[in-house]
Amino acid sequence: MMKKTLAAAILATTTLSGTAMAEGTLEAVKGRDMLQCGVTNGVPGFSVPDEQGNWHGLDVDVCKAVAAAVLGDATKVKYIPLTAKERFTALQSGEIDVLSRVTTWTQTRDTQLGLNFTGVTYYDGQGFLVKKDLGLKSVKELDGATVCVQSGTTTELNLADYFRANGLSFTPVVFDTNEQAASSFDTGRCDAFTTDLSQAYGLRTRMSDPDAVVALPEVISKEPLGPVVRQGDDQWFNVVKWSLFAMLNAEELGVTSANVDEMKGSENPNIKRLLGIDGPKGKGLDIADDWSYQVIKQVGNYGEAFERNVGMGSALKIERGINALWNQGGFQYAPPMR
Repeated sequence: MMKKTLAAAILATTTLSGTAMAEGTLEAVKGRDMLQCGVTNGVPGFSVPDEQGNWHGLDVDVCKAVAAAVLGDATKVKYIPLTAKERFTALQSGEIDVLSRVTTWTQTRDTQLGLNFTGVTYYDGQGFLVKKDLGLKSVKELDGATVCVQSGTTTELNLADYFRANGLSFTPVVFDTNEQAASSFDTGRCDAFTTDLSQAYGLRTRMSDPDAVVALPEVISKEPLGPVVRQGDDQWFNVVKWSLFAMLNAEELGVTSANVDEMKGSENPNIKRLLGIDGPKGKGLDIADDWSYQVIKQVGNYGEAFERNVGMGSALKIERGINALWNQGGFQYAPPMR
């Protein structure tokens, strides 16, 4: 009986892992004609549904880019909202094909969880929000404070490390989601709220009086955020990675969703390779030769995605800063398409 139970459990686990793990994720996505993308429960600027249930955000645009590259249609995405605790299990089990959910690239996640990060969509850092009327000028003035924080995140670990290293005491008030943590801070349950600054700015827009909330000056961590896939599927890893790289290269070359058709007539060899006219095209990725054209036409380049979701043209109004291209003083850099 015990052997039968064990065998059933193994079979169930194998079934849960899904076709994606059995035959390769790329073939599974093509077979179902749909990309399953793990996102947040709702973080403004990164992944959030509107009143009609349509998802928007920088992380969402990564999902759309992969769908455009693989299926030729950026709308063929099933968005699966996940908490921080759920996200890695959902990816490991095959419930989702790619995780694009404000997730920090760390050594442990990269080496011990069976995951591969495919690039960095946003270079971030952890900060603290407090009520302006407290008159605080530094995180070090929060000694003895209560701090709202999301559980199961690098944010929670960084918080403990920073306060311990600086000889400060605090009481963590933990929540399953950032939205819950921010809401509780807004209603006065905590003295401060901590998360990645990009998310903090987005969640502040939802608070009862955003102007009454300020960010303290310290940035206490490095938070390179990017999409994640399972290890052991190099073909799918390459597809997701180069979907992002196509957006970055397009911005560097001045190719946008508005001018991409005109750019097909360019004599610039780098642009001809980018758009699949010359060069490697879809060879090696096992997708259509015009895959990168579809990404740019349907989703846009990286700069377009940044601007409409988190940049100065959005409600968050975040400057490019270190997320500018490498040739404009930032960190964003993609290998050449040749």
